[in-house]
Amino acid sequence: MSIQTAWPGNWSPLGVTYDGLGVNVAIWSEGAESVEFCVFSEDGAETRFQLAESTFHVFHGYVAGITPGTEYGFRVSGPWDPKTGLRYNPNKLLIDPYARAISGNIQLAPALYGHVPGDDLEMSPLDSADVTPRSIVTSTGFDWTGDRQPRTPWGETVIYEAHVKGMTALHPDVPESLRGTYAGMAHPAVIDHLVGLGVTAVELLPIHHFVSEAHLLQDGLTNYWGYNSIGYFAPHAAYSASGHRGQQVDEFKGMVKSLHAAGLEVILDVVYNHTAEGNETGPFLSFRGIDNRDYYRLADGGRHYTDYTGCGNTLNASRPHVLQLITDSLRYWVEEMHVDGFRFDLASALARSFHDVDMLGNFIATVQQDPILRHVKLIAEPWDVGDGGYQVGEFPPLWTEWNDKFRNCIRDYWRGAIGVGELGWRLTGSADLYASEGRRPFASINFVTAHDGFTMRDLVTYDHKHNEANGEDNRDGTNDNRSDNYGVEGETDDPVIWQTRQRQIKNMFSSLLLSTGVPMITMGDELGRTQGGNNNAYCQDNEISWVDWNLAPWQEELLAYARRVVRLRAENRVFRQRFFFRGDTVNAAGQKDLAWISPSGQEVTDEEWNDPNTNTIGMFVSGTLRSRDQWGRPHVGDSFLSLLHSGAEPVQFTLPGPPCGQEYRQVLSSDQSCAESPEATLAPHCRKQAGDTVTLAGRSLSVWRVT
Repeated sequence: MSIQTAWPGNWSPLGVTYDGLGVNVAIWSEGAESVEFCVFSEDGAETRFQLAESTFHVFHGYVAGITPGTEYGFRVSGPWDPKTGLRYNPNKLLIDPYARAISGNIQLAPALYGHVPGDDLEMSPLDSADVTPRSIVTSTGFDWTGDRQPRTPWGETVIYEAHVKGMTALHPDVPESLRGTYAGMAHPAVIDHLVGLGVTAVELLPIHHFVSEAHLLQDGLTNYWGYNSIGYFAPHAAYSASGHRGQQVDEFKGMVKSLHAAGLEVILDVVYNHTAEGNETGPFLSFRGIDNRDYYRLADGGRHYTDYTGCGNTLNASRPHVLQLITDSLRYWVEEMHVDGFRFDLASALARSFHDVDMLGNFIATVQQDPILRHVKLIAEPWDVGDGGYQVGEFPPLWTEWNDKFRNCIRDYWRGAIGVGELGWRLTGSADLYASEGRRPFASINFVTAHDGFTMRDLVTYDHKHNEANGEDNRDGTNDNRSDNYGVEGETDDPVIWQTRQRQIKNMFSSLLLSTGVPMITMGDELGRTQGGNNNAYCQDNEISWVDWNLAPWQEELLAYARRVVRLRAENRVFRQRFFFRGDTVNAAGQKDLAWISPSGQEVTDEEWNDPNTNTIGMFVSGTLRSRDQWGRPHVGDSFLSLLHSGAEPVQFTLPGPPCGQEYRQVLSSDQSCAESPEATLAPHCRKQAGDTVTLAGRSLSVWRVT
């Protein structure tokens, strides 16, 4: 090994930047005494370059002859005093926080840790270069010719939450060499499915380079979801079919370009709230060894980490250079990688100033004023695990939010646990949460399922979680599933139970897509995907989590139904309200923009609203909308009546007369389908007059077009 001195170079930009002749190297560390830039040859030999220049606490230099594909890392020297948060250890090879590509996972070994195992106060002398991921030098060339970002308005957006590997690992039409990769995600068979379903945006579970937790590796498992980031500029290398020496960058860009060409936006699920380094006993990978006291929120004088995330540490986004890292990363993914938005995991942790969540704090204010970031889609998971972390409805107008109140209400209503009192708020955009401060209905990201928790099929198949495969004796994962097995735990051949379960999947899917707000579909729910009752499959990189594309006839029928529901939303603006309902008259016919109808055919009374046993309701929405076209004229379309019945037994419902309507044609039903063909809609039970009575099967939903 040789040690050389780098040329002076420049303090900006941060990271390692290739210019055709060599690289400029810049890394920020306020407390370091010296920094070495470490380069590895093809045979593994290490050459170190001393970064002798320091400007504004940025160590920098220039090294000629370094080319794209070169592996590198940093060694940072400084004081070792864990009791005060100082954890510099030059024996540890550190990942560049600004690395555009990273290769490799961690390998379990004592050298992975900055301290001596069993004593987090004693510095380890072991070298970690052979057991830790390495940064990769990259170039920026990519042909974006013809790429056009869809820029789908929020009111038109339908999100599909997907996992790069899980979406394609078993897809029979994707070549085996591309399954589980960015290229696989961009394959025409996958894009055709997404476009055929009718979604407008793909929200990818974390693709920032991540590593598996040590305890999972010890148990023979791996981190599947990816919420264990260590490289905020680097596409996860394992999802690359073309190589790990920078090829993953171009492959990711190619995926984005292909999705854009199909009219699909790309939203990234990003994890800036914590890193893969865990608590004080965790691995020594990057930030901890560069400037532990600045990157992380510390407690007990610095020895321990403040944990608002449940993952061992919390990045301190209120610190200027940490905030710079986050915003530089976000802008990079927008400007260089052409993504269209972000979903922020545990966003409340980012909004904390000192201890409390502060919606006027550094992070929120910085994003608000940023000329790039304020124009992309911003979605908050509006909670963390700390005190005061639950902030649903509290993020400012620029943001949208995952609405877990919608999730809980829809699950509870359809399993018969609640009446209709709260349901009215959730179906109409949750004005009780979002109507203040100028927010619109699209502030609510509506979802019934997500990556964490039961799939929609499992919601109607299991009363309890079944996470034994995770190796934690079924202790992990929430117990608050709000599910029902309808008589048998797990799969069954009982035809009555099976029919009930299929109706319930359709009921929840329809409620999701036809509610005001922005719907988010979870990967595979449109196919009846199951995880066998596992509601915390974060470590199941196998058939438990992957989409099985070998569909039974009932799954084919479910997919066809899902497509009809999404199409019904897309073709009728009434299901995509831009403004909150007021409940007053909107046209000369005397129609209200929104009316709630009881089974008697009359408007619901206050007594019925507040009765927890009321489980049947009609929702009339007028086709005369408050929104206007480009010429200032009000949008006028068809009116619809949706009938929801969560009771177990059939019920009679009288269709209301004027001003709601005089004639009705059924266009959707979770019990009997009248919308499969024009001929079917002419059947007597699909065309009704005002005052006619229709029978709603137990636990069913139907939608009627007013004609």
